[in-house]
Order: sequence, then C-alpha cells, then structure tokens
Amino acid sequence: MPEESLVSLALTFRLAAVTTFVLLLAGVPLAWWLSQTRSRWRGVAGALVTLPVVLPPTVLGFYLLLLMGPHGPVGQFTRWMGLGLLPFTFAGLVVASVIQKLPFVVQPIQNAFEAMGRRPLEVAASLRASPLDAFFTVALPLARPGILTGAVLGFAHTVGEFGVVLMIGGNIPGVTRVAAVQIYNHVEAMEYAQAHLLAAVLLLLSFIAMQAVYFLNRNKVVVA
Repeated sequence: MPEESLVSLALTFRLAAVTTFVLLLAGVPLAWWLSQTRSRWRGVAGALVTLPVVLPPTVLGFYLLLLMGPHGPVGQFTRWMGLGLLPFTFAGLVVASVIQKLPFVVQPIQNAFEAMGRRPLEVAASLRASPLDAFFTVALPLARPGILTGAVLGFAHTVGEFGVVLMIGGNIPGVTRVAAVQIYNHVEAMEYAQAHLLAAVLLLLSFIAMQAVYFLNRNKVVVA
C-alpha cells in the first residue's frame, strides 16, 4: 500500500478514536438526560441531536464552516482565545465529526437507558444510594451494551465520513486528508488498484463494526 494511503489511514483512525472518546464523554450524560427528563425542551433537544442524520453532510459542513470561519461566532471566539481558526485543522475535523456523529452515539445509549425502566433506580434509592451513585453503579452497567454499540457506531461512521471532513478539513496531506478523501484522490487520478485496496480496508472495518453491533444487540440483557 502506498505511503500516502497508510498516512491517511493512520489519520483516519486517530480522528475516529478522538471523536469517539469525545462523543462518549458528551453523549452519555446527554442520553441520560434525554431518557429521564420531563422538560418541555426534551423534544427540541432530541430533534437537534438527531438533525445530522437527515441533514446532507455538505449542508452541515457548510454551516459549520461559516460558524468556525473568521467571521463566524465560533471562529471569532477561537481567535480571541489565541487558538486560531478551526477549519482545515485536525481540531476542526474533530469538532465537525463530533457534531455529525452525535446521534449515532446518543440514540443507542438513550434507548438502553429507557429500556432498563425505573425499577432498578427505585431499588437503588430504597437502599439509600444517591442519584449519582445510582447512575454509576446501576444505570451505566445496565446500559453497557448500548454504550458499546454507540461507541462502535460512532467510530465506524467517523472512519467512513467524506462530506463533512472534506468541507471542514479540505485535502491537506497528513493533516486533514483522511482515507475517504484519499480514495477520492485515487479515483480522480485513475489509480483504481490503490483505491480498491484502501476501500477494501474500510469495507472490512465496516463489516467488523456491524458484526460487533449485531453481537451486542443480540446478547444484551434488559431489566424492566
């Protein structure tokens, strides 16, 4: 495999790993809130989280580019903080990937929290466990299959993303040129053998991810 393809693969896996880590940090509390709250804002928050599923990646990437650009509020804030601009950087790719992949992580975790029902938490409360203790010792272990499913889906979707990363990151070798963009470059240059090889790696990874999701869903235990 050409060195440029190996570099793009390494960058892709790094992006997917960092994105998945951030998604779990943000997604688990958000999924818990969505599964437990009775706030009137629940529907609005749920719609905003789910929006990237139906929004074309190029549209999402365009608006993120405006927000993070030199005239956007996020761009002005990052420049004020001395961080520079996020577009066409690895950090910008992470931010864009987290926003776009959020529903793929939040929804399985939220479903897992909702499926366990209220009884385990009521039992924990009867044993004088605080809400925080109940969350860490009861809710999280019971929702583990959903959390693992969300992590796998978030990782796999990030590995295969093209539209948003191209809009936000461009095509900078070693910085923002991920595997999907590298495949596009190979096809444009009519280097079909290299494109086939790199695409086969992503295809195999996607198949393994779907098998993992199937295994987790088949073996999960729901407590009502």
